[in-house]
Amino acid sequence: MTTQQDRRRIADKWLPRPPTPAATGRVFCLPHAGYGAGVFAAWPPQLGGVEFLPVELPGRLPRFGEPVPDSFEELAAQLIAGLTPWFDVPFAFFGHCWSALLAYEVTAQLQSASGPTATRLYVSSQLAPQDGPVGRMLAMTDDELTEELETTIRAQGNEPQRELVALYRTMLRADIEASRHYVVPHPLRLRCPITAIGWRADTEVPPGLMSGWPTCGDTTFTVFDGVHERFTQAPAELLETLRAGL
Repeated sequence: MTTQQDRRRIADKWLPRPPTPAATGRVFCLPHAGYGAGVFAAWPPQLGGVEFLPVELPGRLPRFGEPVPDSFEELAAQLIAGLTPWFDVPFAFFGHCWSALLAYEVTAQLQSASGPTATRLYVSSQLAPQDGPVGRMLAMTDDELTEELETTIRAQGNEPQRELVALYRTMLRADIEASRHYVVPHPLRLRCPITAIGWRADTEVPPGLMSGWPTCGDTTFTVFDGVHERFTQAPAELLETLRAGL
């Protein structure tokens, strides 16, 4: 029999930062394609009693040795099993671009099962599951993905290492294929509300493409200033929106 202590030990590999038992709410923050929990490094641990918990997915540092699930459905089931001990207060999932679809799938699986369900779903820069997939990387070859990764690494002030780039490309390719095969023509309508977040200068997923989310549940649309990845800078208006929803 799996004890509560066992379940919390499982959760540790998913959550680089231990949750606070006194939190009044939790937002589980899912990294987008090709990235790990470090993408939320600029985010504060909490705001007004609501804590922001970056999630480390399989295949990312420090979980490089673990197999990457082939589908959003499988990944969502694993994520739920790992995070269940921390569903003891109002909670939500935040996903950006690729991970917005994962956030929806996790929320839908929780609703379909008996047990705790999410209070809200936050999706940023992503089409609704019945309208996608979308993204320039869907058509990229492995060579083009390698070039994309090397450009990103150099932009961060580092020199790409061939072996490391190859590992990241494998992870990124798995993410892309999960998105490509996530076809949900008739998505489950969520009982919890959805906040769909767009960014005015987003050229990859313009806010106007997100109009299909009301099919998935009662949806509030919010558009903030900034480019596609401005969320990594922890803008105050985004954090306050996440806090207020819980």
